[in-house]
Amino acid sequence: MTTDPAELSREELIAVVRALRSMVDEQVAELIEQGRLVRELVAERDAVRAELAAWRLAAGKDSSNSGRPPSSDSPFVRPKAKASAFTRKSGRKPGKQPGDPSTTLRQVDDPGERIEVPVASCSCGADLSGVPVALVQRRQVFECAPPPPPRVTEYQIAVKLCPCCGARASGAVPAHVTGRVQFGALVKARSVALNLWHHVPFRRTAQLLSQLCAVRISVGALVGYRREAAVRLAPFLDRVRVLLGFEPVLGVDETPAKVGAGLAYVHVARSEQYTVMHVGGRTKADIDAGGVLPGYCGVIMRDGYAGYAHFTDAQHAWCGAHTLRDIKLVHDADPTRQAGLAAMRDSLLLMLAATKTARANGADALDAKGLSFHRACYAGAVNQIRIDNHGRTDPVADAARTLATRFDTHREMILRFIIDLAVPFTNNGSEQEIRPVKIHQRSSGGAWRTLDGLADFATIWSYLITAAKHGIGQLQALTILFEGEPWLPPLPEG
Repeated sequence: MTTDPAELSREELIAVVRALRSMVDEQVAELIEQGRLVRELVAERDAVRAELAAWRLAAGKDSSNSGRPPSSDSPFVRPKAKASAFTRKSGRKPGKQPGDPSTTLRQVDDPGERIEVPVASCSCGADLSGVPVALVQRRQVFECAPPPPPRVTEYQIAVKLCPCCGARASGAVPAHVTGRVQFGALVKARSVALNLWHHVPFRRTAQLLSQLCAVRISVGALVGYRREAAVRLAPFLDRVRVLLGFEPVLGVDETPAKVGAGLAYVHVARSEQYTVMHVGGRTKADIDAGGVLPGYCGVIMRDGYAGYAHFTDAQHAWCGAHTLRDIKLVHDADPTRQAGLAAMRDSLLLMLAATKTARANGADALDAKGLSFHRACYAGAVNQIRIDNHGRTDPVADAARTLATRFDTHREMILRFIIDLAVPFTNNGSEQEIRPVKIHQRSSGGAWRTLDGLADFATIWSYLITAAKHGIGQLQALTILFEGEPWLPPLPEG
């Protein structure tokens, strides 16, 4: 039963107030302790979140979100596609795409062999031996023919004695006929094509030539043909190095290659018409040794490697694909707090769409209003990245601030593709043309045996790629090479 305060004495009221004050003090202390625990839990949560984001940043690198090449991905595990805010469906259905060329096997009128398939009885048991044929159904099987024996051409060189001086005179022999017995240009061309273009190791190349062409050839001879092809290509390299110097845009890249127990780098400089590769280290002097970039005054499309920065006569463009991969790596590590990186990604893709539309309309450049708009979007995204990561000390924030600094410092390089529509958005062409170095390395046991073998591969691959850009197949180009002089790309008019 509740006591009426009016009935309490002064001393009793004081005791009640003191008791209530004590209860309030206890509750306040309890709330303060709960607040302290909440702050500790929040701090622990933030630490765990930062640690998880740092782990994602460190462990989540692969060829889809960083500069790592596809060859660095594990060949034994095919991971599922990673969930990402940047992943968008292409809208294409699986299988052959509309407009892609197709090949249809059709019957021929003059088959090499005809086999009659008679019918003796009906399914009901009736004898059909005397019944005339009402219809002939044709079914044709296309089969490989057995390899014919090699065609042997004998050059009978006439030798005469001069009645005047007594000297012996002989007929002029074709330049490619150098020995008493030898393989011809087609055999050499096919052996080099199998080994380099199709990445078949030497021993298996010899087996294929024996089985498909009835040509028995040693591994040592195959190695010699590759060396011969590389030596013959000196005039081609001289021509292409000169021609590349006149191209308005060059894509450059480099990739490491294992050579024995060491490491070497294959460098590429290419345009839409020409490609040249060379082998060396990764220093500035090694890059200069390619003989293409020193003195070049066009646009160099590349990644962020600083080894190209000393080419000050040229303008530089940063590969957009590398930029998007770097953004994706950091954003996916902590997507809820990296809105600026998502804005940068959307801005770059919007710029890419604008350049495609402008080229389709025949424009040489974006209009001033559009260019100003895209620059403003870019600057806003950089500012948002800094705001998102201000005051944070976790690894993801550090990586995001590093990207913001890059975007600010190298603004003109990154935006070169909207300033000059002749500059592509990515350097994918260079990466695709240099990738066979890794493919061949894997097919050859994981390493190149000698540095000379790697250099020969780079030289011959430059020749085959450039020939393909001019509509000449690899077998045709190699046959021309072994018959005499290499095919040379034509000089530009004027």
